[in-house]
Amino acid sequence: MKSNILNRITNIQEKVEFSGSTLVKKNSDILAETSYGYANRSEQIKNSMHTRYGIASGCKLLTSIAICQLVENGKLSFDTKLVDCLDVHFPHFDMGITIHHLLTHTSGIPDYFDEEVMDDFEELWVKNPMYLLRTLEDFLPLFQNQPMKLKVEERFHYNNAGYILLGLIVEQASKLAFSEYVKENIFIKADMDDSGYFEFDSLPKHTALGYIERPDGKWKTNIYSLPVKGGADGGAFVTVDDMAKLWDSLLNNQLLNEEHTKKLLTPYVQTDDKHSFYGYGVWIEKNDEEILKFHIMGYDPGVSFHAAFYPKISIITVICSNKSEGAFDIMREIEEEISM
Repeated sequence: MKSNILNRITNIQEKVEFSGSTLVKKNSDILAETSYGYANRSEQIKNSMHTRYGIASGCKLLTSIAICQLVENGKLSFDTKLVDCLDVHFPHFDMGITIHHLLTHTSGIPDYFDEEVMDDFEELWVKNPMYLLRTLEDFLPLFQNQPMKLKVEERFHYNNAGYILLGLIVEQASKLAFSEYVKENIFIKADMDDSGYFEFDSLPKHTALGYIERPDGKWKTNIYSLPVKGGADGGAFVTVDDMAKLWDSLLNNQLLNEEHTKKLLTPYVQTDDKHSFYGYGVWIEKNDEEILKFHIMGYDPGVSFHAAFYPKISIITVICSNKSEGAFDIMREIEEEISM
């Protein structure tokens, strides 16, 4: 299987010009470990297994773990209402919105970047300079005074703003900045020594710049296309090995007890696909009652990311890319091989 996976990754990498790193492991056995392209094209610094990549919305799993930890410690409950756990005024929001609704994208609140009506994340920064967005509070003016988009629990509506609110709830309940809470209670506990919420104007060594391909074949970095610092809805940087450690720690109940790990991994709401469901910060693919995979993904300008755990075969996959596309293609090739 090892050679077949590597051959598939190599072949598709050449077709899509994948830039990034991949890791495939079964328990402690490494099935594939590859890197391609450049972390810094100008200086010709190659990507490696030590490279830190942005993972965009893959961070929603971190936020959900943080909330579940606070529930486990008795500081919140999944039924706690937004109005009771956050000292921020939302004049048009439904008073019945709970933490569970925010976690499962069923709150119905407006999003600051609505993927149902917008397809270019860069549009946000025409009127809202990205260099001013360094804290979770900085995002509130983008959606705080807007009307509800849907009724509570009307349907699944993927929502970044909901996770901004969850991050603010973490801050209020823990008395820590969100990034500091995640560092102390997730990164350190999972031995994710190379991961963090880094600012674009203060990146540590071994951090990949994200690249956006232009129609004329030229490229630019994504430093003016994303908030200067990520938060509860996305924007952390990880290595592929650190992300595998996160899966291991979560699945072995090292970050949450067994009860709350199961709650996080429960398929609560069906998405647009009949086989696709959403838990707390994690996508879940099912076939009838059998769970095929738990997975997270993230797409931003200059970022594409996929990571998954396949419970039936105990395989973890991580694909991090510093280009806007490519991770899905690699994931598909790996899945075709491991499902054979």
